[in-house]
Amino acid sequence: MAQKLLFLTGRLAEARLIKTIGSLDLAEGSWRVANIGIKVAALMTEGIVKNRLKGPIAADKVIVPGRSRMDLEKLSVHFGVPFERGPDELIDLPQFLGKGGSPPDLSRHDLRIFAEIIEAPTLTVDELVQRAAKLAASGGDVIDVGCQPDTPFPHLDETVKALKAAGHRVSVDSGDIAELRRGALAGADYVLSLDETTLDAVAGTACVPILVPKPHGDLASLVRAIDKAKAMGLAHIADPILDPIHFGFSVSLERYAELRRLRPDVEILMGTGNLTELTDVDSQGLTAMLLGICSELRIQNVLVVQVSPHTRRTVEEHDAARRVMFRAREDQSLPKGYDGGLLSLHDLRPFPASAAEVREHAAGLRDLNFRIEVTADGIHIYNRDGHQLATDPFELYAKLGVDHDGPHAFYLGYELAKAETAWQLGKRYAQDNPLHWGVAAERRSENLTRHAPEAATLKAKKDARDTARGRAAAADEREDRDAADRRDDRNDT
Repeated sequence: MAQKLLFLTGRLAEARLIKTIGSLDLAEGSWRVANIGIKVAALMTEGIVKNRLKGPIAADKVIVPGRSRMDLEKLSVHFGVPFERGPDELIDLPQFLGKGGSPPDLSRHDLRIFAEIIEAPTLTVDELVQRAAKLAASGGDVIDVGCQPDTPFPHLDETVKALKAAGHRVSVDSGDIAELRRGALAGADYVLSLDETTLDAVAGTACVPILVPKPHGDLASLVRAIDKAKAMGLAHIADPILDPIHFGFSVSLERYAELRRLRPDVEILMGTGNLTELTDVDSQGLTAMLLGICSELRIQNVLVVQVSPHTRRTVEEHDAARRVMFRAREDQSLPKGYDGGLLSLHDLRPFPASAAEVREHAAGLRDLNFRIEVTADGIHIYNRDGHQLATDPFELYAKLGVDHDGPHAFYLGYELAKAETAWQLGKRYAQDNPLHWGVAAERRSENLTRHAPEAATLKAKKDARDTARGRAAAADEREDRDAADRRDDRNDT
């Protein structure tokens, strides 16, 4: 039975919200819209909702506008029904609702990330523990301690023990069998890599060996290593080894597929660094493609390296990709429409409003407060005195009347520069908010229970006007200049 949804909104967004939801494939009678009685949907507060939404609520869930700032836990307790924040823009509501009226569950995956610290011998134990904590926070499940050829690693044993004491699962990666043996005896959970001739390195330990072919590319030798590990009663993971482009990449993919056919139940690892590190291209696309292959072949382990500056967020990319691929596979669906974390440069729906809709909204303004929006046509900036459109912000400056207002000019310049970047790349722009770069950059934390304080430049300007015009005039302007009023309410749910 479909869950019943209640959508809260304001007067301006009500008709468009009803039209949007009505176009979706939701069961008849499974949803309704409640107009809280305010003009701007994003400005509803806990107090307004408590006073104007009458209970009991005949719904399984209440969806509030994405830009609203309220304590949803308190509202859930007050009404006895879960409250959930919807998307910022109505254009994103279909993706948000997903199948059956619920956002996609991206909490699950079945892929283990080995996050390698490639220069481990050159770092102290404390430095390694600190680095491991960051990798784990980014999505790493196993901290891979990378040894280096001809580089002494006297504190290897101590490192493994310290990482284990910090709560990490640990692997040791070395071409030196003696180092792998030391790692296994120190308590490492995995060692990379052993072959059919070196399996004795983990004898007497609980360490799981990662098995590789020897010589390189010899799949038959890897199959023999698998069979030998089974005969010895050793848990194991097999790695046919992914080769770089133009150095055996296509053939190495064939090895992975063939190994899955030959050994349907074997656990497999793929090292993705030979592509992400050795190809000068934004790594999100490569990561998604490789993890799509892993999903199809049921490869449950990846070894991730982030050394090159262009791969500095690759652990986060693998974490995002494994969740989307798992969800899509479970749904027997394409990996499309689940999450935008791997879309950094371009957005699927970059322009929430058309130029005609912006013009219509601009025509109804009654205040001097500048609004900035981006459509396919360019950058719009408008208030009650005029509506300007350009693709170059420098064309707009002379038309804004802020040449004697430094703080305001600074603010508008900053916002227009963001808008230009968004227009050029086809990204979503929302005034007073940072551009979102998916998992490619850390997303600024935000308090979702209250609106952000006004910008420092505007505050400085208002302080000056407090003296020049008096408190009453300044209070009126504060209300007009409230950042929330700049938000385009017609796109709020």
